[in-house]
This record gives sequence, structure tokens and C-alpha cells, in this order.
Amino acid sequence: MRLAEKKVIALVEEEFEDLELWYPILRLQEEGAVVHLVGKEAGKKYIGKYGVPAEADYSFEEINVDEYDAILVPGGWAPDKLRRYPEVLEFVRSMDAAQKPIGQICHAGWVLISANILQGKNVTSTPGIKDDMTNAGAVWHDEPVTVDGHIVSSRRPPDLPPYVKAFADKLAE
Repeated sequence: MRLAEKKVIALVEEEFEDLELWYPILRLQEEGAVVHLVGKEAGKKYIGKYGVPAEADYSFEEINVDEYDAILVPGGWAPDKLRRYPEVLEFVRSMDAAQKPIGQICHAGWVLISANILQGKNVTSTPGIKDDMTNAGAVWHDEPVTVDGHIVSSRRPPDLPPYVKAFADKLAE
């Protein structure tokens, strides 16, 4: 399995977009990656927009980001909460500095905006935050998946297959 030995952080918070969290986790696990759900509280069950629960394996404080190979930020309304945690912004900045894969879909671009890592980057997102992305200095594209170096971005649930394939390909490099 091409992703054996790879460790990925999947951020979780209330009102994540169910498919945008679970589809990538399951696909990466199928390829051998270890994916840890990380939220404000370890053991807490966070509930997605459509009622699917996700229990955090670890809290932000328990994670050493240097031990991970990539990070996934789901969409939904969770990103508006996640971007308020200094630990989350530090995780994203650390992954960016190390050029490790960062996956963001839909509204997850808000977290990358708040981490201030999008200047000059080619990205996509839900069209609803296009202005936010461009105001943060990104070059926005209306396409299913955009890859710029280690940043893999996507628009919405119908784009999950090419998004997760691109993310897994980047992680396998």
C-alpha cells in the first residue's frame, strides 16, 4: 500500500461537512495511511452538518505536528470555528513551512486564510469564499481540484474523487 507509514491529521469541529471529512479519511486509510482525528477535546464526539459523528482521537495539545506527514481541513461550518484556535493555525503554518501536504475543501480555505499562507498560491474553494481567497492574495480557479506545490484544494463534495486522488498522490511523493 503506497501510503503505509504515512500519518495524517484530520481536523474536526462541530458542523463539519460529513462527506468532506469522512471520504478523504476512508480513502487514505484504504491506501495504508494512519489518520488521526484531532479536535479541541480528545474523545469528544463532534457532529457533522448532516448528523454523522466523528470522535476526536487527540486534542490539539496532544499533537506534535512534526510527527505527521500531512493535514486535512474539512469544509462545512467547522472551518469558521477551527480558524479561531491558535493551535490549528500553527499546525497549518508548520505544515506549510515544511512543504507537507495540506488538503482543504469548500470553506476550509478560511483556515488557510487565517494562517496567512495563501499569498500568490493557486487554489480553489466553494465559490462562496472566492472573494475571501483572492483578498488573502490567492489566485482562485473554478475547477474540481487545484494543486499548487503542497497545497491541494477543492470546491465541494462532488469534487471529492479527484481531490482525494490528488491529495493521496501528493502524500505518496
